[in-house]
Amino acid sequence: MHSYIRENYTMLFDFYELTMGNGYFLSGYRDKISYFDVFYRKNPDNGGYAIACGLEQIIDYINDLRFTEEDIAYLRTKNCFDESFLDYLRTFRFTGDIYAVPEGTPIFPGEPILTVRAPAIEAQFIETFVLLTLNHQSLIATKANRIVRAAEGRAISEFGSRRAQGPGGAILGARASYIAGCTGTACAIADERFGVPATGTMAHSWVLMFDSEYEAFDTYCKLYPTAATLLVDTYNVLNDGIPNAIRAFRANGITKCAVRIDSGDLAYLSRKARKMLDDAGLYDCKIVASNALDEYIIRDLLTQGAKIDAFGVGERLITSKSSPVFGGVYKLAAVEDEHGNIIPKIKISENPEKVTTPHFKKLYRLYERESGMAIADYITVHDEIVDDSKPLTIFDPNYTWKSKTLTDFSAVELQKPIFLGGKQVYRCPSTEEIRSYCAEQMDRQWDEVKRFENPHNYYVDLSPKLWDTKQLMLHKLTK
Repeated sequence: MHSYIRENYTMLFDFYELTMGNGYFLSGYRDKISYFDVFYRKNPDNGGYAIACGLEQIIDYINDLRFTEEDIAYLRTKNCFDESFLDYLRTFRFTGDIYAVPEGTPIFPGEPILTVRAPAIEAQFIETFVLLTLNHQSLIATKANRIVRAAEGRAISEFGSRRAQGPGGAILGARASYIAGCTGTACAIADERFGVPATGTMAHSWVLMFDSEYEAFDTYCKLYPTAATLLVDTYNVLNDGIPNAIRAFRANGITKCAVRIDSGDLAYLSRKARKMLDDAGLYDCKIVASNALDEYIIRDLLTQGAKIDAFGVGERLITSKSSPVFGGVYKLAAVEDEHGNIIPKIKISENPEKVTTPHFKKLYRLYERESGMAIADYITVHDEIVDDSKPLTIFDPNYTWKSKTLTDFSAVELQKPIFLGGKQVYRCPSTEEIRSYCAEQMDRQWDEVKRFENPHNYYVDLSPKLWDTKQLMLHKLTK
């Protein structure tokens, strides 16, 4: 765990969670064991996958859950909560179980990425924070990974703090971006808290502060001879910026350096700048580009022959501007009766995509043994075990005639126990460990799944037992 000051977010509720909690308390449901799943219905940007992120902050939140006397005094002013319920809140702690896929895992629509088993009030209380945390960081991690892949091995730095939706959006967005493959961030506090490498050199104001562009460049080279990156578009990139940068680098004996272009036709300017730098013998001088970039613009720049070595990406990454809402939901999947039997629950809707999958479930990922590549995900009832030493027939839950029999595969259960009986049992990996895991897991997804346009539909299949349970409940409740 990282050592930094955390705010207590216990009161970060949708208000209905409090009214329901009070209702459960007064109706005798306070201790009724309930199962909730977090899942999402559609990949951002019409892509083929998403990346799970935000679990560490959920763990911090669960460990910190406690109501203060100020919280209880505020709730009393609402005149809708029973005094016995408010007294119950004084000693409130989370006592349930949480299972989740590790951060950095590629995930797909419809599958449970986090499952809560807890008394009804406890399970309901954590809904808002769990969702906002997973939704935000998974969204930014997914966008960042798309941008990183578009750059084809060139470094991507996250530059979006000043355009983020608030401090949390900036700090945790930088964290999510790094996990997904960015090489660093402009956000210093993200480095301090999470070890995301913070980088940065100058703004246009530095250049304007001096009497001449050359003086600004020369001064910076003298101050930072081993990290000289000069912003060359304050006046004119090719007539002033690049010549002055070359002059400053030469005057200070610097050969390992960089220039950054933040405006204009980046493809054209980078090609011309590369020739000028090479003609000056500055073959090791890198060209960095920024200016409202995303995966599509970066891909087009490279297609057009841009000579860019690294990119700084800001607002379109940190806000996932093209697809700004992740859409994860938190739905009741089952309850336990007084004898401990699990009773599945299903939500029915006239919109087929909003019909939930009932029951306490397990989530498996199936891999080809020979290649190690992911084939499909497989959701089962909690008491089922996938024996990968035997053939397994999987089928599309929406088009059941489409099936495939797997023989040479391995099955890996994706969700890990995070809390059991209210106690944390999961060791949070370091940011670097999560980043490495994410890269390894993305390498096990086929390129067809990772296409920007018309990606392959990665299958999330149900076991026959789970599919039958769902169909029987649908038939019973809709006949």
